[in-house]
Amino acid sequence: METTSRSVAQAPAAEGGQQAPSARRTVDGYLRAPFPWYGLDEAFTGPRWLMQVGTAADGAVEHGSVGHGDEPSVRNEYASGGDKDAKGKFAVVVTVAANPVRRSADGTGLLEATSVSSAAWLAGVGLLSFTWPGQMDHSLRDDWLEQQTETAWTLADDLDGPDWSTLSLPVDGAPTTFHYRESEFGWVLAGSTQQGVHLGAYGRGMSPYGLGFAAVKDIAVYAQDAQAE
Repeated sequence: METTSRSVAQAPAAEGGQQAPSARRTVDGYLRAPFPWYGLDEAFTGPRWLMQVGTAADGAVEHGSVGHGDEPSVRNEYASGGDKDAKGKFAVVVTVAANPVRRSADGTGLLEATSVSSAAWLAGVGLLSFTWPGQMDHSLRDDWLEQQTETAWTLADDLDGPDWSTLSLPVDGAPTTFHYRESEFGWVLAGSTQQGVHLGAYGRGMSPYGLGFAAVKDIAVYAQDAQAE
């Protein structure tokens, strides 16, 4: 899995569950990407919003996420009186550039290739960043998140293992096989496209079975939707 996947995953949520302002609403990073961004297709008519991009050491954009539905906040399962549907119906699509093994920016070594596992790990960590178990002291969340991040890494490296099933969903109108798993916190899936990118996705409260993915024609639409809220 490529070297940036563990260091520049989804930007952590700030205290209170909202992402840091610098990680939100900025379309500039998306526009610098040399690959197409993916989101839900036109069948989804709800709100769309930007999240953030991840970059390599030389500043090149390597992956990023866009959201659909309710903007999630960090949620303790008991924070809303057990109402798991409260402000929690969302799906996030992660696009990862399909890079081969390549030399690092300083020329001193090689960077690992990205893969479907890269997308699966980023999606798994993304879901975790908006959740922690009920009845857990907030001060213990960092330790829990570190442990679960390692678990997500292990799962992503074993996509053919028993924790994953397969799910066929349309990508640009063509049936595409995804690796898929569910947990008590939501669902995660990962696959590849014919356009030189890997896709990851995660969500909660929104069924993945009826989703379809498509290349984003104009990423600025995601920023406009957010500004309209």
